[in-house]
Amino acid sequence: MTIRPINKNDDTYVLPLIVSAFEETEFGYQGEAELVKKIRQNITYNNELELVYEMDKKIVGYGLLSTCWVKNDKQSFTGLALAPLAVHKDYQRQGIGGKLMRELERTAIGLGYTFIVILGHPKYYSRFGYQPTSHYGVSSPFDVPEEFFMMKELQKDGLSQVMGTVYYSEAFN
Repeated sequence: MTIRPINKNDDTYVLPLIVSAFEETEFGYQGEAELVKKIRQNITYNNELELVYEMDKKIVGYGLLSTCWVKNDKQSFTGLALAPLAVHKDYQRQGIGGKLMRELERTAIGLGYTFIVILGHPKYYSRFGYQPTSHYGVSSPFDVPEEFFMMKELQKDGLSQVMGTVYYSEAFN
């Protein structure tokens, strides 16, 4: 088992993995692989925040964090958004997604980020300490059930001053 930053040769495996991982989910595939391509073109893209999980020299998991902001009338706070986290359907429920999450969080902390925002299933992400953004005085830029829009503080008091609305990079438009 190896978790490492993605390299250019990995797309042959990663993009189909993303599609297949989401096809059979509750909400289905919604263009996550295309989103990844757009995020990589953004000026804020950081290769260190795009990880793959290899098992027996085969990529079976993937995760990407990209820059986002929480803004209010007076301030802007930079953080990260998870999109997507994907595990090959034959390897799900083996803890791979959790290992990728923890490594993404560790990398984000090492780079000085203070929070991660997630639009995802609350039953899954709450296991990693993610809570609805409303708990922190942060709102979603779009209409989504409150329990699905979550965030996590990566440093003690890292969200104590953060209030406002989340803004994603233009890759999400």
